[in-house]
Amino acid sequence: MDLQRLFDLIPYQIATYDKEVALSRKMDGEWKTYSSRDVKQIIDNLSLGFLAKGIGRDDKVAIISENRPEWNFIDLALQQIGAISVPMYPTISSEDYAYIFGHASVKIIFVGDATIYEKANQAAKGQEIFSFDQLEGVSHWEAIMGFGENGDLAQLEAEKEKVKPEDLFTIIYTSGTTGRPKGVMLTHHNVLSNLLSVSNIMSPEKGNAKVLSFLPLCHIFERTASFCFIYMGFSIYYAENLDKIGDNLKEVQPHLFNTVPRLLEKVYDKIVAKGYELTGVKKQLFFWALNLGLKYDPAQDMGSWYNFQLKLANKLIFSKWREALGGNIMQINSGASALQPRLARVFWAAGIRVCEGYGLTETSPVVTATISQPEKVRIGWVGTIVQDVQVKIAEDGEILVKGPNVMQGYYREPEMTADAIKDGWFHTGDIGELDGDYLRITDRKKEMFKTSGGKYIAPQPMENKFKESSLIEQLIVVGDGKKFPAALIVPSYDGLREYCKHKDIPYTTDQEMITKPDILEKYQREVDSYNKYYGKWEQIKKFKLLPEPWGIDTGELTPTMKLKRKVIHQKYQKEIEEIYEV
Repeated sequence: MDLQRLFDLIPYQIATYDKEVALSRKMDGEWKTYSSRDVKQIIDNLSLGFLAKGIGRDDKVAIISENRPEWNFIDLALQQIGAISVPMYPTISSEDYAYIFGHASVKIIFVGDATIYEKANQAAKGQEIFSFDQLEGVSHWEAIMGFGENGDLAQLEAEKEKVKPEDLFTIIYTSGTTGRPKGVMLTHHNVLSNLLSVSNIMSPEKGNAKVLSFLPLCHIFERTASFCFIYMGFSIYYAENLDKIGDNLKEVQPHLFNTVPRLLEKVYDKIVAKGYELTGVKKQLFFWALNLGLKYDPAQDMGSWYNFQLKLANKLIFSKWREALGGNIMQINSGASALQPRLARVFWAAGIRVCEGYGLTETSPVVTATISQPEKVRIGWVGTIVQDVQVKIAEDGEILVKGPNVMQGYYREPEMTADAIKDGWFHTGDIGELDGDYLRITDRKKEMFKTSGGKYIAPQPMENKFKESSLIEQLIVVGDGKKFPAALIVPSYDGLREYCKHKDIPYTTDQEMITKPDILEKYQREVDSYNKYYGKWEQIKKFKLLPEPWGIDTGELTPTMKLKRKVIHQKYQKEIEEIYEV
């Protein structure tokens, strides 16, 4: 079957796999499932309903919801009639909704639940809103199907024929670390070419695997992945929420999932915290295995003695890690930001294949990916260039990308588009290096800064390194135009409590603990221990501990958990100034 448009994936899945479970979501304690044929029937009925309602080619429709099958239904139904989806994060502000609704000329809005409805309703300017949950006084999404009850499937087929591979199917407004979000225009061909490239390097065999999905579908990483899973015949199960991921992993026992490094860091920190709770021989064995794993390199023969120890560690300790992830994990794909090398080492040692990749919304997204074969893994690198994509490094170190996956441009922003794509090459804004087909990211071009002494500082790799400390939850390096680099640090309060317990230091409140001289001295020692990895001009000379963590809701993080540097600098201007006063 010839795949030309993304909605072609559904009849392809029926013809190739005819899945009993194509999509699933837990409702009222039970997993509600949809077969391949269920999905086809629902999206056809929705497409007819949209046509009856006057929604058609190039009309924009917003989708704001947590992951659930209804998200896919609306997305695929819109594609079949040439309409354009505008997905948004449930976590962004009402002001951002209002901006996007206006900028994209959105006609209809779909929301997941009551909380999202309230925000969307404040931002809407007369658009009709439909909800996935049953909400009083709000039109339910199934009503769309009612509009098309007497629709003509022949008419739908004619509409589908009009949709070409080069047509837009979505505009994704990037969350952005600075300024207003930009609408990235992606075509069917952009994403289809990318998912076909990625499907070649997936570990599970086609047709039989189960996937747990929890990264937002509005983000291109999970969106392209979901199309790839449909193509490969994987059953997609949507996690209930981030707090229930652990339970859902044990229930679903997936073979694969996608994640961002922040979530893997939290998994690792929880595992280590449990290790500290052990006593005697069990505790010794745990940390023996952990330290063994932290030295592991999957591409190297570590020697017979090391290999023997690792086999033992896998049997005694790491087997429990795999059980906690459901027991069947064959591959974890990590993207959106840098993965700490120590995490890659220890998870691979534990038989959990974490494959780091690199990409952007503008590249649909995958540019490079790690192949799930030990001998092809390079720790600290983001894998190799995927099929049909080209990468080169500009003179100033910027990573440039060309290929069928590169966006059409930014919606209604021709100057920004011309600035980003030159001679067919997309300028990523990331700095990196190539070794053959292997890519390493060294920093964000716009995030590098210069001290008053004229020395350049690349903050991102430093921040990633310092966060290896069990006492540091979040950190930002500051010092643009100043004499030296400094840092704002959000402690890991779980780690700090554990340290205080170990040292018999009475723990009062988070706020009070970070003012105590012995705690400040401990953090100074932590900072000093990581400073040794850097030249004198790069080292963190001073720091400030902060009582509250940074979050998406409070504005310091993007929905993919990247630092919003401008926001943090503005919010903590006083604290930064105090660092440099003395």
